Amino acid sequence: MTTDRTLITLSDLVRRAGAIVDVDGLDDAVVAFVERHEDDDMPVRGILDGLDERVRFGADEDASVVMAQAVVLYLAHRLDEYDDDPDEILRLAARAEFDGEPPAAVQEWLDANGIEV
Repeated sequence: MTTDRTLITLSDLVRRAGAIVDVDGLDDAVVAFVERHEDDDMPVRGILDGLDERVRFGADEDASVVMAQAVVLYLAHRLDEYDDDPDEILRLAARAEFDGEPPAAVQEWLDANGIEV
């Protein structure tokens, strides 16, 4: 990954989100989400308009994928937080992307992972 944060690509963000949400890489849905974007090498700053539609491909109902998508969207606007504490990123992403009220399945996922919103 580049050291110039303005050049961080969508694939970089998706990989980071996947690593935050699925630390062990065992969640097949998250792995598929990461693979879906592995070739998206456009700097994320150049594709902010429409990014939410781009990462919310299909009807992803898996709470871990929905949370990974939220992390991507959150970090896309806060590239300076890219390397911050994963739990803090999860907490802030849930607050920002769901207005502090995640859907029930996502809230259950957050609770199961010890993340308070």
